[in-house]
Amino acid sequence: MTPPGRATAVAAARFVTLLFGGLYAGFLLAVLVLEATLRGATAEVYVVVQRVKHADLDLLAAATITPAIAGGALLLLLLGPRQRGPFALGAVGLLCLLAALAATLLVNVPINAAQLGWSPQAPPADWAAVRDRWQAAHALRTALAVAALGCQLLAALRWPEPLAPP
Repeated sequence: MTPPGRATAVAAARFVTLLFGGLYAGFLLAVLVLEATLRGATAEVYVVVQRVKHADLDLLAAATITPAIAGGALLLLLLGPRQRGPFALGAVGLLCLLAALAATLLVNVPINAAQLGWSPQAPPADWAAVRDRWQAAHALRTALAVAALGCQLLAALRWPEPLAPP
């Protein structure tokens, strides 16, 4: 039997991880669909949409991935490596979120910043190549976020309550 305080903390960490991990993955999937619709857009339309999109959506990304990572890290601390199944799934999920964050910070954020300076009437000559690089990194981070959520869901379904420590 798990001590009541620890069980409550594990339940809260799972809730935060699943809620915000799900919101983050869903947000990224929605952006992926939006980006797919922009593949045939002109440079002018693409630049205008990017300006609108990055006005507030970057804040949404930060507001969802941050608690998902924090909840996942707390969950690992609470579960401990003795509980191999949920710990391993939680670790893989957390690593996927951290990899998604790395892709975001290394590729997407710098491109977002550059795109805010683009003029819709005179986009850079390589705008399509930049778009493609952004979309490839976004597809990668979306896949990682969905994989992270899947790991956390599987851990929660297979091990709804952590095992008592020895």
